[in-house]
Amino acid sequence: MKLTRLRLTGFKSFVEPTDFLIEPGLTGVVGPNGCGKSNLVEALRWVMGEASHKAMRAADMNDVIFSGSGNRPARNNAEVMLSLDNGDRTAPALFNEHDALDVSRRIDRDAGSTYRVNGREVRARDVQIIFADASTGARSPALVHQGRIGEIIQAKPAQRRRVLEEAAGISGLHARRHEAELRLNAAEQNLARLEDVIAQIASQMEALKRQSRQAVRYRTVAAELRKTEAMLCHLRWTAANVEAAEAEQAKFSSVRAVADATGAQAETAKHQAIVASTLPQLREAEAKAAAVLQRLVMARETLDREETRAKERLAELDMRISQLRADTERERRLVADADAALNRLAEEEAGLQREGSTTSERQAGAAERVTAAETALVGIEKKFTELTEALADLAARRNQLERAAREHTDRLSKIESQIRDVENELQALDRQAQNSSKLSELAAAVDAAQNAVTEAEAAALRTEAAHSAARQGFDAARHPFDEAERRAHRLETEAKTLARLLGVETQKMWPPALDLVTVEKGYETALGAALGDDLDAPIDPAAPMRWSGASVDPSDPQLPEGVEPLNKYVTAPPEMVRRLAQIGLVERQDGPRLAALLKTGQRLVSREGDLWRWDGFAAAAHAPTAAARRLGQRNRLTDIERELATARAEVETKRARVTAADADLKAAITAETEARTQRREAQSRADAAREQHANAEREANRTTARLSALSEAKVRLVESRDEAEAMKREAIDALAALQPVAMLEGELAEVRGEVTAKRAALAEVRGEAQSLAREIEIRQRRAQAIEAERRQWQQRQSSAQEQLSALDARIAEATTERTGL
Repeated sequence: MKLTRLRLTGFKSFVEPTDFLIEPGLTGVVGPNGCGKSNLVEALRWVMGEASHKAMRAADMNDVIFSGSGNRPARNNAEVMLSLDNGDRTAPALFNEHDALDVSRRIDRDAGSTYRVNGREVRARDVQIIFADASTGARSPALVHQGRIGEIIQAKPAQRRRVLEEAAGISGLHARRHEAELRLNAAEQNLARLEDVIAQIASQMEALKRQSRQAVRYRTVAAELRKTEAMLCHLRWTAANVEAAEAEQAKFSSVRAVADATGAQAETAKHQAIVASTLPQLREAEAKAAAVLQRLVMARETLDREETRAKERLAELDMRISQLRADTERERRLVADADAALNRLAEEEAGLQREGSTTSERQAGAAERVTAAETALVGIEKKFTELTEALADLAARRNQLERAAREHTDRLSKIESQIRDVENELQALDRQAQNSSKLSELAAAVDAAQNAVTEAEAAALRTEAAHSAARQGFDAARHPFDEAERRAHRLETEAKTLARLLGVETQKMWPPALDLVTVEKGYETALGAALGDDLDAPIDPAAPMRWSGASVDPSDPQLPEGVEPLNKYVTAPPEMVRRLAQIGLVERQDGPRLAALLKTGQRLVSREGDLWRWDGFAAAAHAPTAAARRLGQRNRLTDIERELATARAEVETKRARVTAADADLKAAITAETEARTQRREAQSRADAAREQHANAEREANRTTARLSALSEAKVRLVESRDEAEAMKREAIDALAALQPVAMLEGELAEVRGEVTAKRAALAEVRGEAQSLAREIEIRQRRAQAIEAERRQWQQRQSSAQEQLSALDARIAEATTERTGL
């Protein structure tokens, strides 16, 4: 890879986007001290992944952003982009598909920096690896600065090794190795944490087992507790009946207390009427707030008038633009008359001097008129503000009195309505008669309902006992079922694990012969020692290494006398029959003796895994081979499948028992729920009967108390009516005494007209003063133009053109101001 271009934007002294092309050969940058040469090297190091702000000669990484100057504001971000030529395809695999790489780093103030390669965001580590593969980087010895050669000469061996590794192009491999080591360390930490978690879960399982035993004990104790609580509730109910009789006595004394409280309520209502008299003060505060609102409305009108003055300024600018355009036309005519005689210029200059003296006198008089108009406008605006505030206060006071009169009228209407309601209710209560026979009937209904509650409670106690017995039967059936289910689950897990281990080879192109071999239990180690890795060879004819098979030859040698052939305990494909026929099974102590009798191609094995071969090779028993373990696992899988079938049948049997116990438990729960529902319904009926009886008694007492309260309320309402009529008359009298609003409004309208007139006069004199100033400025420029024409006649044409340009700029300036308004 080669560096082709460096682009800086907002980095240190490079505020504007700046490109540096790095051409083939030697590229140099020459300039005086402080011109930014070192900033280029620092930009290279920064985009290559430098993370130290000290290496950038900065107190903070944000200092690499352009911080502003006397005439340039500071920037909020900086970016450096380095273009690389990847035509030789030596970049990392993640970016090697592109012919060119644009590596950029962008920093936003107080937000950190981001790296991008060809527009895609990447890690800083990815950028560092790109340059490490190219034998360079932010801290590479390839970046030589002042004093760097001396540092390399005096470097320590480790630092010299780094230089040599970078020269050899293997620094990228070291960066990758470091990253891989970090990942391995993180994986080791995760494994250690996982072991801690496993130990913690094991301790939690022990705690959960203890909690399970405690829960079983809790259910037993809870059943006994429910029985005891039922007996206690019955005793409490008996005591409650005694307390109910005592409460009946307390009820009559409470009725008397209610009558006393009714009198206290009447006193409280009287106090409420007194407090209501303080409302006018609060309403006066509301009126003052309305006055403030009125002043704000007047301020808005002032802003509207300012808008009118802006429109007048627009008209003035239109006039100025027209005048400037006329001046432009005059200058064009002057260009056409550039060949006029010098005497005409002298006459024009004399006329300008005479007009200048007259205009200065007019300008002084216009300034005096502007000052006088401003003073008059300030006085009339002050008077206008005072009248506006007085009118707002008067309107607020009138609104307050009118609102008070309406409120007193509404209050009178409400009091009259309340008096009529009280009189009607008094007449209805006078007609109401007491019915003593109804109270006797309600008392009898209360006794009958209480007897029904007693019977329902007894039935509920019987269903609770049945529920407890069904719960114990369910718990007794549930425990064996859980044990059987856990055993079946454990066998299923082991079977799935073995099946998954045995299915590893299924992903290969040709399954090994081991998957086609069946061996009796206990002989797996012997078969693994006899064939070893040959069991991994496939049978498929298409495989490059395979069991192709060989027919059994009658001339094949027989095994020594007394040696049992191994194929007696092994079922294998036909391709392996001849090989298995030459393998004998012996006891471990007989092996060395019988090994001397072996013929060519024969071998002996023991069940423990010892091996003796015809050529004198012998191997003692050791840890089972992979093939032996695989055969053992297959046999174990077969045994587990048989055990799993038995365990599943046992689970189903115990599941049926649990289901039956659960059905009995649900039936007991349903019966208990129904009994409790019936008890609650009976209790509700008894409570309703008692409530009806109590309501009838309360109604009788309430009628008596209500008659007394209504009489007092009628007297209080009559007093409130008289008070409201008096307050209404006071509000009407105060409203009639207020000054008419029309008088103040008329005076305010006159003052408003004077304010408008004086503002118009001020605008007129200001316009006149500005017009005189413009005329003086035009004469001065014209005199200068005439003087220039006198000095050099040949340049008159170009001077006139410059004057036209100046007039066009003033027209553009006036047009811009008009657009802004």
